[in-house]
Amino acid sequence: MAFDEGLAERLRDEFRERHDIAEKRMFGGLAFMLHGHMCVGIVDDTLVVRVGAERYEEALRRAHARPMDFTGRPLTGFVMVAPPGFESDADLSRWVSRALRFNASLPPK
Repeated sequence: MAFDEGLAERLRDEFRERHDIAEKRMFGGLAFMLHGHMCVGIVDDTLVVRVGAERYEEALRRAHARPMDFTGRPLTGFVMVAPPGFESDADLSRWVSRALRFNASLPPK
């Protein structure tokens, strides 16, 4: 499965100053990992954001966000965001910040 290379470049720009982010192919797309945990990713042209269980419902209330659901069972703690939800660089940065805030609370793998 392909992923949006333009979005991948935008995410690389978001993480350019960080040396603790690694890229990995996951979910048929591309994931950006922080200390071994998925932080954000791309499936097709959709942004996948790990926000954690505590902020999951709040994230779902954001425009263009929906549950991450590949198998018929949503994966709590992850949301998928349609392209209009991260069209601006500021919107993308807000989603990345949400993911980094949650992932910073996890122990390294």
